[in-house]
Amino acid sequence: MRVPYIQLGLQHQKDKQAILSKVSELLDSGMFILGDEVSNFERDFAKVCETEYAIGVANGTDALMLAMQAMGIGKGDEVITAPNSYLASASSVALCGAIPVFADVREDYNIDPEEIRKKISSKTKAIIPVHLTGRPAAMDEINKIANEHGLKVIEDAAQAVGARYNGKAVGGHSDIACFSLHPLKNLSAIGDAGIITTNDKGYYEWLLKARTHGMKSRDECEFWSMNSRLDAVQAAILNIKIKRLEEWTERRREIAKKYINSIGNLVHVPRELENEYSVYHTFIIMTERRNELQEYLKTHGIDSKVHYPIAIHQQEAAKGLASITDSYPETNKQVERILSLPVYPELSNEQVDYVCDKIITFFK
Repeated sequence: MRVPYIQLGLQHQKDKQAILSKVSELLDSGMFILGDEVSNFERDFAKVCETEYAIGVANGTDALMLAMQAMGIGKGDEVITAPNSYLASASSVALCGAIPVFADVREDYNIDPEEIRKKISSKTKAIIPVHLTGRPAAMDEINKIANEHGLKVIEDAAQAVGARYNGKAVGGHSDIACFSLHPLKNLSAIGDAGIITTNDKGYYEWLLKARTHGMKSRDECEFWSMNSRLDAVQAAILNIKIKRLEEWTERRREIAKKYINSIGNLVHVPRELENEYSVYHTFIIMTERRNELQEYLKTHGIDSKVHYPIAIHQQEAAKGLASITDSYPETNKQVERILSLPVYPELSNEQVDYVCDKIITFFK
């Protein structure tokens, strides 16, 4: 049996004709940037996140940069984030002229609040927790620390649309939250796209201008900013796909449950806490025999990945950061042991069972 890590083409089969019809309609209308499709998507996405506002942008990295710029974060400021995430969570800080400072993570792959406390300095302006793998970070503890020190909080929710913490959707646990809608995400465009959520009207109004060069009207520019608009074609496709988000999330959770029940006694698997609702953007196991297992699965037609084989503090781009001299024992341990198994809605039960059977056979 063949089990690809991802099959993006399958996701669009049910909605292919509706997507093609909508694209054709937009071609005839000539409305390609912003417009009703974007406004409708922003409205519906805000409902998913239970926030007052959502602002569509070009991609998730721009979302993070715009969020920090809205807060006035810039040269010389420090922003604390996790070292085990995709590099955009740190690179966006550097691109704003600020300094990314890393705090180690817990066994659940999310940033450790106690490690955050150790990294706060007089230059710290914000914390960017990452809801890695689609599992919510410990937002109550993080917000408590932020309030004690007068810091802003930006959720990097790129992998976690639909996840919940203490019964409340991610995206509304902070000053601003940022999402990627890249093709590999749980809710995805067919190219790059991103969106920002907030309950703060001031941030919302600023971001509407900031995504369009800082212009407050067609002819008036209030401040210098980037061009980062969500285009209408991507929004139109997202408007179709968002209707399936709940269905897709439940299927991911079903697959995760199968893995946990079948192989949880052989490898480290994620275990949700009572106050968490994870959406399993990735399903990551840990084992000291990671490399052997990955090769074994490959020989039996099963794809797997490592997210991520090089932590951010180990990247060449991070060499100049003072914080990389610190140790990150949990992150460093995970880098050597983590393995992502296929976990997308289009996987069949037979494929999932096959993956579990091969992992059981490997350890036997």
